Amino acid sequence: MMRVEMTDEVIAGEEIVAEIKAGADGAVCVFDGIVRDNTRGRKTLYLDYEAYREMALEKMRGLAGEAVERFGVRDVTLVHRLGRLMVGETSVLIVVASAHRGAAFEACRWLIDTLKKTVPIWKKEQFVDGAIWADGEPFPEAVGLGVMDAEESGRPSDDAHISESRYGAPGETGDASEALDSGDGEQSGHAAHDAPTSEATYGAPGSLAKVEGGGGR
Repeated sequence: MMRVEMTDEVIAGEEIVAEIKAGADGAVCVFDGIVRDNTRGRKTLYLDYEAYREMALEKMRGLAGEAVERFGVRDVTLVHRLGRLMVGETSVLIVVASAHRGAAFEACRWLIDTLKKTVPIWKKEQFVDGAIWADGEPFPEAVGLGVMDAEESGRPSDDAHISESRYGAPGETGDASEALDSGDGEQSGHAAHDAPTSEATYGAPGSLAKVEGGGGR
């Protein structure tokens, strides 16, 4: 039985990895996503994660099952933490058990990349000089000048949840249906980077976005 959870408690990584191992396994691949102390030179104090728990769990279960079928691995564990996380703490743990290492590596990478794009989980980063939702707004021009990374190039950063999605960040007041029609944020009255959005169709907690019909992530 695949283990898929969302928790408000510290993720016990070593115990979870030990539990998944079986005699038929030749490899166990682990992705341990942890809170780092900075983003593009801005010192990070902590992160706050929010989610639509029921929908997030449903999507995570679907991803786990798809990974087993797609890559032929034996078992998958997905655990994501919510609430306030301090630097060095685990936000998401993905463990893949397989007879062969190649399949385990491929499944693990696919799971974290797809989770970030499709699961309704949002990350708010609290800096010493302010706070933003991940990919929620551009950094000041004076920060990270000359550094061309995923955020500057318009592509989702590796640690930003839901940057390609249509869920909208918590507290957003945009009209999701307008964003879907226009294909970008500006037509809906928001800058394209004002808030993360998702491939799914639900507004975020506390938002006024309409239902049209989702970290790392």
